[in-house]
This record gives sequence, structure tokens and C-alpha cells, in this order.
Amino acid sequence: MRIFEPIYTTILKWAKHKHAERYLAGVSFAESSFFPIPVDVMLAPMVLAAPNRAWRLAAITTVMSVLGGLFGYIIGAYFFDLYGTAILDYFNAHETFDGVQASYLKYGMLIVLVAGFTPVPYKIFTIASGVIGIAVVPFLFMSLISRGARFFLVAGLIKMGGSKLEETLYKKVELIGWVVLLLIVFAVVLYTSLPAS
Repeated sequence: MRIFEPIYTTILKWAKHKHAERYLAGVSFAESSFFPIPVDVMLAPMVLAAPNRAWRLAAITTVMSVLGGLFGYIIGAYFFDLYGTAILDYFNAHETFDGVQASYLKYGMLIVLVAGFTPVPYKIFTIASGVIGIAVVPFLFMSLISRGARFFLVAGLIKMGGSKLEETLYKKVELIGWVVLLLIVFAVVLYTSLPAS
């Protein structure tokens, strides 16, 4: 049964849509504060569809992601009881959130720099930053560096791969999709089976 190939083909069509950059901007903003799907899944096929716009797309993703991070910060700082806890409930991330707060105490602002590359949803870090009340300007600066490095790296790798990468992805998309899905299930099972500290 082929599930991932039609999804991949649909995303590539969206990536070529005349309003694709607006969609990318919206998803980038939302992903940093409340949206569950990583923006990379939209950025990568958009760069494949238009390699000549790779750096522009990476820049849009970065700027909107940082603005979305600021929105997450505001949720944490002013609306945590109203919305923040609901977001953590949705992601079942209360323990992760507590861990992020402890990491802030141990590593300070560097945790924001590292957060852009971790599998932990970035929104957890943005909301925690607001709850803790860390300085806004350093938070935005670290977010800009970490998110920019991530998205420009993704765009650069996809741009270098070009049509060969697109052809390989199309041929192997089912295998890649199932492997990623199994890895996610394995990670969730492993995480939920760990004893609470």
C-alpha cells in the first residue's frame, strides 16, 4: 500500500503554488509557538521545486520562525495558565517542559541556541523562555542564530542535491516514510517507558 508517495507529490504541488511563500511563512510562525508539524517538511520540497529561491525560502522560514518564537514567549510570559498548559497537554510535554526549565538554570541562554537543532519541539523552549522571563533580546538573538543555521543548512543541502535528490526521494519516499514513522513510534514508546525522575 503506497501512502507516502501521494503525500509527497501533493506537498511538491503545494510548494509550486503561487502563494507557497505565504503558506511557508504561516507554518514557520505557527510551528514555533503551537503548530505540531515541523516546518522542514514544507521547506525541503519548496527548495526542491525552486532551487534558485533556496536562500530566500530559508530566510523567510527563519524570520517567521523567530517571530513565532516571540509569540510563544508571549504565551509563556502572559498567557501560560490560559493557553500554555493546554499546548503542553496537547503535546504531552509537561515533563519535557520541566526538563527545559531545569536546563535553563544549568546552561542559561545557550539552551536556546541548542534548541534549534534538537528533536524536542522548539515551541516548548519558546514558551518556557516566557515563563522563566529570560531577557527578550538575547532570546531573539539566539533564536535567530539557531533557527537560521538549521533552515539554511536544510535549504543548502537540498539545493546541492538538486534533481538527483528529487529523483531519489521520489523512488524511495515509501521506504523513507515507513522508516521515519517506525522511528517515531519507537521513540515515543521508549520515552513513555522511561521511569519518571
